[in-house]
Amino acid sequence: MKLLLDENLAPRLATALSDLYPGSRHLTDCGLRGVSDDAIWQYARDNGFTIVSKDSDFSQRSALLGSPPKVIWLRVGNCTTTRADFVLRNAVTRIRAFESSDGGCLVLSYP
Repeated sequence: MKLLLDENLAPRLATALSDLYPGSRHLTDCGLRGVSDDAIWQYARDNGFTIVSKDSDFSQRSALLGSPPKVIWLRVGNCTTTRADFVLRNAVTRIRAFESSDGGCLVLSYP
């Protein structure tokens, strides 16, 4: 599964997670900094990415439009990059199951 990390996540997170999620990128790596959610949605759909965001906007869009793309909503508040990395690493089994499911949005939180 390739992750497309939203602007509210650190760009270095894509590289840090590349061992588990090869091909993952940050929006800035794709020339999408500051573009509309519509453009991000379309890019993710056209290029086989799952959007990862800490905001609810893509979760809401997923509920309205379905998938693709799939969305992972990190409900972790204002956390460090280390914490976001920890959550995505520890949920790898859930994320891989989500990839092959019919679901459009996976909500992950820090216990």
